[in-house]
Amino acid sequence: MTQPIIEAEGLVKWFGRVKALAGLDLLARSGQITAVLGPNGAGKTTFVRAVATLIRPNAGRLSVAGIDVARHPEQVRRVIGLAGQYAAVEPTMTGRENLRMVARLFGLSRRQAAAGTDQVLSRLGLDDVADRLVKTYSGGLRRRLDLGASLVGVPRLLLLDEPTTGLDPRSRGQLWDAIRDLVAEGTDVLLTTQYLDEADQLAGQIAIIDHGRVIAQGTPAELKALTGREVIEVRARNAADLPDLARALAHVGPDRARLDAATNRLTLAVSAGPLAITTAVRALGELGIEVDDIGLRRPTLDEVFLAVTGAPAESAEHEPAA
Repeated sequence: MTQPIIEAEGLVKWFGRVKALAGLDLLARSGQITAVLGPNGAGKTTFVRAVATLIRPNAGRLSVAGIDVARHPEQVRRVIGLAGQYAAVEPTMTGRENLRMVARLFGLSRRQAAAGTDQVLSRLGLDDVADRLVKTYSGGLRRRLDLGASLVGVPRLLLLDEPTTGLDPRSRGQLWDAIRDLVAEGTDVLLTTQYLDEADQLAGQIAIIDHGRVIAQGTPAELKALTGREVIEVRARNAADLPDLARALAHVGPDRARLDAATNRLTLAVSAGPLAITTAVRALGELGIEVDDIGLRRPTLDEVFLAVTGAPAESAEHEPAA
């Protein structure tokens, strides 16, 4: 069996009186992207900082590529790359100069740094802009260059902390393709993201953290199966009809329907599947209100997140500063 890239057992971390990690256990296998999700203050950023050797846990065991993080942090730093939430590149230098500088800081010779830089630029599709000043780059180009800076040292594990925050859909898609290519070429990835669809698209394994512990872990499909339910989704012709639709479908599922006036949508978790959709269609027909669409689907990761944490996914995390 391939050695896990990350093994965490019973991790505890205190910041004053705040317990950011409360016995966290997580196993990330090689050859895939592992996504870490969690509501505000759940502990995911603290965990990533511990993997990156930026903080030391108060208790527990943590290893990266078989290396004990507490005993040999300097060895861990040689096998990881880190790309934070904001592009940490020098705007008054060219893209090529940025990567060569980082490569030299990793201890590569001038020849190795030049060769490694050319390889990373080609891999990320930055050849055409490599000799432009970074201050002329778009946000998407800066994020790709920042990703390249974390790769120029050829890490076994790449830590990505919300890598696509603030990017437009096209730039996000380009960065997703670059990350997939890295994994295909042998780089393991630990990803935190505020976009649950991003985790669904990229991750082979997802760990949901809450109150400093992993409360659910598995493939996207396995997590979606956790709820044991499917979802009926109705799109109303008029948002004003949503409350009436919810009352008409109150007996179809065990929980209250969720209404979204902005998209004219009603969603309702159900256990009976096809039988429930038949009952819903009959109920709406008797109500006499026109709807544009009705269907039965599997739950999204957002709905799984809500089910296991009791809170919707948040766009930012607030944890104690390291």
